[in-house]
Amino acid sequence: MAISFSISHITPLTFFYLLFLSSSSTTAAALNITSILSSYPNLTSFSSLLYSTSVVSDFTRRDPITLLAVPNSYLSIPPSSDLTRRLPPYSLGDILRYHVLLQYFSWTDLLQIPPSGVLVTTLLQTTGRAHSNFGAVNITRNPLTNSITIQSPAPYSPSNATVLSLVKTLPYNITILAVNSLIVPYDVNLMASETRPPLGLNITKALIDGHNFNVAASMLSASGVVDEFEADEGGAGITLFVPTDDAFADLPGNVKLQSLPADKKSVVLKFHVLHSYYPLGSLESIVNPVQPTLATEDNGAGSFTLNISRVNGSVAIDTGIVQASVTQTVFDQNPVAIFGVSKVLLPREVFGKDPAGVTSKPGNAVVGTTVPPPQVSPSPDNSPWLNAPASHHSSPPGEDIKSDAERYRVQSCIFALCCIGLYLLQ
Repeated sequence: MAISFSISHITPLTFFYLLFLSSSSTTAAALNITSILSSYPNLTSFSSLLYSTSVVSDFTRRDPITLLAVPNSYLSIPPSSDLTRRLPPYSLGDILRYHVLLQYFSWTDLLQIPPSGVLVTTLLQTTGRAHSNFGAVNITRNPLTNSITIQSPAPYSPSNATVLSLVKTLPYNITILAVNSLIVPYDVNLMASETRPPLGLNITKALIDGHNFNVAASMLSASGVVDEFEADEGGAGITLFVPTDDAFADLPGNVKLQSLPADKKSVVLKFHVLHSYYPLGSLESIVNPVQPTLATEDNGAGSFTLNISRVNGSVAIDTGIVQASVTQTVFDQNPVAIFGVSKVLLPREVFGKDPAGVTSKPGNAVVGTTVPPPQVSPSPDNSPWLNAPASHHSSPPGEDIKSDAERYRVQSCIFALCCIGLYLLQ
């Protein structure tokens, strides 16, 4: 029995509620890749590997990412089958981390990759166990066939994989691509993986021993967030940017950190922490400059990010209103890195775009990119690899927007226009 209703009875409030439910469900789904993989029977073996190697705990809170998943039919044949049988879990874990790209790629993005390729950071690069940029992958496209190949950036790398098809995409957050083989990173001693010290570093003591971080140590201890930082030492590790005592002394008079409510003070402190281990060399060669922080995880993708780059031979950190530089290494032993920074990192979300007395250097503002509205992603159910190995990859359309911030701006515009239209129809 068909049910009909008049559009005039849909109030703007009702429409806003439906829109909110839609966006919330997408974000929630984006946080659990394994539940998405469970919908595809031919990816069960790959999903099991993520669990057995504990890699799943490393990236479930990361956003955005592109996951390169190997179907069962390809995992069961060499060279992938040799790797899964021969390597211990900790070594296999590093190979799987090499399949987690720390960037969102729609299908359209892939088809726009130049033949020379693009370099993309992987989760492996954040562990510090890959030399130089060998923890990144090079993605290339054949301009004649549009086939997409992924391999190590090392010249003549013997290990590579071809993209078979798009499995699933949750715009601006997660893309899962099927590839025909596991990729082995170049110049990584897989048998020596996970040779990390016991967890449990006392971060406050490490700062006090650094002799120039007494204010930061006091704030971390008083706020209680240091316990959360130490709990996050597992998995992919953590990187802390700690302002020196001089940095706190140089704060403008109108910026009073100690007067902030406890929840905001906690957010500011978490804004100084990346939820991955980055040794200094990795920071200096970082491919994706915009990095989420622990504050991002509490407040949503696209917020509380740091722009990290190499400027005049040192690592620069730009918040959008303050630019600091790394002045020293306080502690660096996998899985924890602590660096001293020249200024307190003030987030725009708390202190505004340009609070009085706080200015950033010209030309160092965070650059935004204007992009078109999203397109609807096709259903991946007919992907050729679901039943048997594919001879070539399919070419479904994708989405062009690369950030949640752009998505919400587009949704806001659509919402405003729809409310106006619905109001005129009443």
